[in-house]
Amino acid sequence: MLDYGCLLCHHAKCTSTCGLLKPHRILRSLFFDNLEVARNRLPKEAVCADCDGRCEQACPVHVPIRRIISSLGAPEEKIEFDPEVLKTDFCGIPLENPFLLSSSVVSSTYDMCARAFQTGWAGAAFKTICLMKIEEASPRFSAIHGDNHRIIGFKNIEQLSEQPLLENLETFRRLKADYPNKFLLVSIMGRNEEEWAYLAEALNDSGADALELNFSCPNMTTENTGSDVGQIPELVERYTRVVKEHSKLPVIAKLTPNVTHIEESADAAIRGGADGVAAINTIKSLIEVDIDPYNDSFLSSVGGYSGRAVKPIAMRFIADLGKDPNLKGRHISAMGGVENWKDALEFIALGANTIQVTTAVMQYGNRIVHDLIDGTVYYLKKRGIASVNDLRSTALEGVVATDELDRSFIIYPRFLRERCVGCERCYVSCMDGGHQAIRMLDGHPVLDPKRCVGCHLCTLVCPRDAIVSSEVRVPKAHT
Repeated sequence: MLDYGCLLCHHAKCTSTCGLLKPHRILRSLFFDNLEVARNRLPKEAVCADCDGRCEQACPVHVPIRRIISSLGAPEEKIEFDPEVLKTDFCGIPLENPFLLSSSVVSSTYDMCARAFQTGWAGAAFKTICLMKIEEASPRFSAIHGDNHRIIGFKNIEQLSEQPLLENLETFRRLKADYPNKFLLVSIMGRNEEEWAYLAEALNDSGADALELNFSCPNMTTENTGSDVGQIPELVERYTRVVKEHSKLPVIAKLTPNVTHIEESADAAIRGGADGVAAINTIKSLIEVDIDPYNDSFLSSVGGYSGRAVKPIAMRFIADLGKDPNLKGRHISAMGGVENWKDALEFIALGANTIQVTTAVMQYGNRIVHDLIDGTVYYLKKRGIASVNDLRSTALEGVVATDELDRSFIIYPRFLRERCVGCERCYVSCMDGGHQAIRMLDGHPVLDPKRCVGCHLCTLVCPRDAIVSSEVRVPKAHT
């Protein structure tokens, strides 16, 4: 992501003072890895060169907007927005795009869902409804931050919907009446077969389009619920079968990542009659503990971890599900660390049909759906791909076991002197954490190919992107 220090203001003063462009949309496109989309927003002629810079003066942190926009260059060609390429379905139910809110606080009321639908989300998984009395803790969120106060990892101990069942049923009827073309996936959780059956029947004529069975919440205070169930395939199968026997709607099972082999629970859900699966829910975690031995008032509890940090874990599980022959033809709804269009397409390429998002919405707002849509449409149109569905599962063949990797060659790093500032970060990392294959000469790094094993640690730690892969495969016999 290209971060120029923009705060992503809601009412952006830079745009309100500029009569030619919408700088805030260009900066937001850059923030969410939509470089080509940012260029596509520019006119053919340069407009910032002779500007008096009112946008920068109005910016609360004085981002160098004119320099940034001028550095983008004119677009090679204008790509027209075509919503048709995003059309897909959820178990046969048409969707305008594959982007849904996941079951959480962001989809917990009529107003929250309505706001999302108006912004452009194709649908929402409503926060899990139940027959239990839910009481939440306060505060119940914590986070690990990176640069520019960006949340890298997010932890919550939030549970289920606090509204009574009848109130939620009325909410679903209102949503379907007011937004008939939006998709409403309702998450449910019971404590026993009777409750699962009761909830399934209650939702048959409620306006819900499909059901998502919550076998994965890690924050429950009631035993034998949430991830406690999701870790036991026999219970997943039993409760799924009960719901299918009492529901007229498509049913998917939301699986827990707090297992070794997620496909075991997925297969159990399919045996129970599920039409598909959703994954992943949050990962059990602790973010911080009190290290003051004299403070006995600080309490920390295991909760669910989400955000950008969990994306690699989520992709591993979605790849496992995508390769599972028992899920062929079944719906896979993926989530876990999605913030931009590339994140979403990576999950689709691993087998996902739809994408669910929560943590990024909590941090940046519903408006990120515009960036998801714009980036995806631009990518598809630029490459002549007719539909987002054509990308599904295309990356699965490239995901192989480690014993299938070709280990007969080395790819050396390449140093770009024009970018190097001589900080010696690569040298320190290679000397202390790599293979001592870098030495410094006249303030710049030099590679020793006899020591280098091609691990590429140096490319990862360079703060100036001055080290890249050479892409040349040198047979080990020649090294």
